[in-house]
Amino acid sequence: MTLTTPTEQCVRPLLRVLRFGLALIAFGLLASCASNTNGTCESPYAASPQFKGCGFRNAPNPDARPSEGAWNIWTRFIFASKKDTVPVDPIPVRPLTSQQLDALDPQANHVIRLGHSSHLLKLRGKYWLIDPVFSERVSPFQWVGPKRFHPPPITLEQLPPIEGLILSHDHYDHLDAATIEYLAQRVQHYFVPLGVKARLVELGVPPDRVTELDWWQSGEQDGVKLSAAPAQHFSGRTINDRDKTLWASWVIDSGSQRIFYSGDSGYFQGFAQIGERFGGIDLAMIENGAYDAYWPSVHMTPEQSVQAFEDLRAKVLFSVHNSTFDLAFHSWHDPLDRIADLAERKKLVLATPMIGEPLTVGQQRTNARWWAGLR
Repeated sequence: MTLTTPTEQCVRPLLRVLRFGLALIAFGLLASCASNTNGTCESPYAASPQFKGCGFRNAPNPDARPSEGAWNIWTRFIFASKKDTVPVDPIPVRPLTSQQLDALDPQANHVIRLGHSSHLLKLRGKYWLIDPVFSERVSPFQWVGPKRFHPPPITLEQLPPIEGLILSHDHYDHLDAATIEYLAQRVQHYFVPLGVKARLVELGVPPDRVTELDWWQSGEQDGVKLSAAPAQHFSGRTINDRDKTLWASWVIDSGSQRIFYSGDSGYFQGFAQIGERFGGIDLAMIENGAYDAYWPSVHMTPEQSVQAFEDLRAKVLFSVHNSTFDLAFHSWHDPLDRIADLAERKKLVLATPMIGEPLTVGQQRTNARWWAGLR
């Protein structure tokens, strides 16, 4: 039995306040509870249908439920106990080598999970990144905040030349400053939602290499078409810049195949609209993790992720936004358990590849519950 002194009993809660307070800022929960500004202001994005008052807004959704207040979320993170949110056993990682990447068919489209929502794509011979996060923590500081469960399957230094990079929004678990600083002039072109360009330029990215897109707008790079689509989320990297930049999902057209990436989103009618406008989605990469009843409309439960997939009328459901960081109160494997069970009952084609495992779009594969039996 370990005894603590009265001083230690007082200091430990203060340390927890600091640790969890910074973690909240790191992945945006504090920003999600901040009140919006309803005034008017001058902005280069004022013409966007998504820009109202002094910030970007989600599309109207009468079914969206509000998040709990900031105080309730803060106190819960500080005082509530967590159980099984961090794995005890090592997460299996399949290391990536340049030889393995070179061996992937240059005429096909491939997707490789790097962890959380970070992915390396090989699209008909050229390499792309989605929301790359290589840092140890998703936080403004590398000494505090949610820490990785596993290393990336490839290091930044080992990455092949990158043709394009796609960002869904500016939260720390999607826009990693250290990663962008390293890649700044090593990526041929960046595709981001409105307002995010300034973030990249501050990190050393040449302005002429960045294309900003509003929802339903498109761009192209070396034969790959990128279309920004709606999502139901929010943005911000500090307590006073909520919704100053836009968030988006993405549709990627490479050759005859189409890939959808949800970014972060609560469930909303937009998935059906995307499915109607962009039919024939071969692979739908849909967020499945960091959900909670305290913030019900900015992330999806596994059941909602499956519904979004069905709304999109896509062929294969690829589960992302899990297995790398502790960002909520559910167990680390709950998103995977629930979505695998749902897909089995509904007879849906599910992809839950191991970290570092390549998936070739349109190619049949045997899906495995790699997490089964891990603590």
